[in-house]
Amino acid sequence: VQLVESGGGSVQTGGSLTLSCAATGNFLTINDMGWYRRRQGQERELVAVVRNGGRKDYGEPVKGRFTVFRDKERDTVTLQMDNLQEENTAVYYCNSDLIVQATIERDYWGQGTEVTVSA
Repeated sequence: VQLVESGGGSVQTGGSLTLSCAATGNFLTINDMGWYRRRQGQERELVAVVRNGGRKDYGEPVKGRFTVFRDKERDTVTLQMDNLQEENTAVYYCNSDLIVQATIERDYWGQGTEVTVSA
């Protein structure tokens, strides 16, 4: 199983970026799927996640500016980031909780994609 990320890069303040992540490989189903980030010198933190039942949870710093979408048919999750500010500069990681076999659930991480926001 792999989580393949795309869409990071550099943008000016106020701009937008879209991050995408696709789960590939052998698994039965996906429970939660979403995004975390690590800002320089800080712990990894929740950005946004779509739970198995469809509920969306956002980290407090991004509420109202970021939107997460999940496509269950394509096993993908997308993070739309608008009105980006310098404090959003970080490495963003896709995360997913997958059922790989009956009763076996595992947590996977993508390799990380850098987002840099500058004035």
